[in-house]
Amino acid sequence: MLTRLHIKGFKNLVDVDIRFGPFTCIAGANGVGKSNLFDAIAFLSALSEKPLIDAALSVRDEGGKTGDIRNLFHRVADNFDEEMSFEAEMIIPEHGFDDLGQPAEATSTFLKYFLALRYRQDEGQRAVGGLEIIEEKLTHIKQREAKKQIPFTKSTVWKNSVIYGKRGTPFISTEGDTLGSRTIKIHQDGTSGRTRAVLAKTLPRTVISATNAAETPTATLVRREMQSWRLLQLEPSSLRAPDPFTSPTRLGSDGSNLAATLYRMGRIKDADAPASNSSRGNSVYAKVANRLAELIDDVRELRIDRDENRELLTLFVSGKDGTAHPARALSDGTLRFLALAVLELDPDSQGVLCLEEPENGIHPKRIPFILNLLRDISVNTDEEVGADNPLRQVIINTHSPEVVKQVQDNSLLIAELKQVSNSNKSYSVLSFSCLPDTWRADIPEAEIVQRGRVLEYLNPTPGANEATEQSTSPTSKPVRLVKDRKDMQLPFPFSNNE
Repeated sequence: MLTRLHIKGFKNLVDVDIRFGPFTCIAGANGVGKSNLFDAIAFLSALSEKPLIDAALSVRDEGGKTGDIRNLFHRVADNFDEEMSFEAEMIIPEHGFDDLGQPAEATSTFLKYFLALRYRQDEGQRAVGGLEIIEEKLTHIKQREAKKQIPFTKSTVWKNSVIYGKRGTPFISTEGDTLGSRTIKIHQDGTSGRTRAVLAKTLPRTVISATNAAETPTATLVRREMQSWRLLQLEPSSLRAPDPFTSPTRLGSDGSNLAATLYRMGRIKDADAPASNSSRGNSVYAKVANRLAELIDDVRELRIDRDENRELLTLFVSGKDGTAHPARALSDGTLRFLALAVLELDPDSQGVLCLEEPENGIHPKRIPFILNLLRDISVNTDEEVGADNPLRQVIINTHSPEVVKQVQDNSLLIAELKQVSNSNKSYSVLSFSCLPDTWRADIPEAEIVQRGRVLEYLNPTPGANEATEQSTSPTSKPVRLVKDRKDMQLPFPFSNNE
């Protein structure tokens, strides 16, 4: 779970410091660079498993994939910054496995990871240049600092279930005064206990990406956490496709493997059912069908057809009249909602899920239902973390007034461009502001959004959604919507009929 991210020098994120809760909604106009935050998260995730150059080339540019690493750095006219840095505070699971399947157990679960990179022109090598590590650090955050560093609302039971352990020394540190002589040290907390040092300048990848359970179990689980940070780009073509029996049983970032994932969940859920029960999976299928019925009325049941001849798994949704519709016949919005409903019930789906404009393909009157679903996907901080409440987090971005109206005010951040003058140069940077009287507003360095910026989203429009958002969680507490705040009401409201 990502609780804080401080970014410097990445695209138009010049000096951005964001606190995240279990569910965060970032609203902003088209073109301000909301997606750059997702790109930064995806870049950090890629750096935890790929070489530096491959991680950089995997980050999308305005036209898709980037062909020039310099485009990842902040730029003013033709002048690029030479360095970028990321500081991420996160909560990691206590247990996990490394690439060889060896078990790892964290000695601390609340940690801070810092990485600074610089651009390097490779002479006689790649035309796109390269990246060099300036500094890499991994340190433990003390339990007594948890209240300050995790300011969102949480119960003591939840906090005690995810934050424990202590460590006096860093897990990874950097030493040396000059770039060419800097070394990165790996302070092991496994069976060996030996400290290793490597020259930073020659590293082709981050130290965190080469960890293993035997020497550095805590760092290995940090790596696993970062690898779980995903940008979901649910493509209807992938969601519609049937799955071969050999398909992975985890939903892909593009929505692939939907039928295989649901089939696996159904079998696991009912593994203890009597052998005479021939309807294995009915329980989980029914839950997904009930969720889907919130979006569309004509849903009776959901099932996975297993075709032994073609060795294919196909998802079917039946209407109230009994007509079965295969996934290829469902609408784009229905398929995306269905995929999210599957993610909610999948205990194997953990980490950070980033989703752009989840309201696409959804009727305005149904937007509260998809917001409820996204919040239910994220971890419930009132309850202990476990199989029924996985450590999972959702971050979305939007420019939809209907989403802003219906989202909880504690979850909202407004993204906007601000002009900055430095060294006789003026340029735009992306900033994120919160509403007053929310948990983010109590943070000393927090930026408070101007009332007018929020009112741009709240002006009454014909056909505006009047549905009231109700959480499906039985333990939910009363929430306050952005549209219900007294300080966000228009001074002279008019009805939509006037």
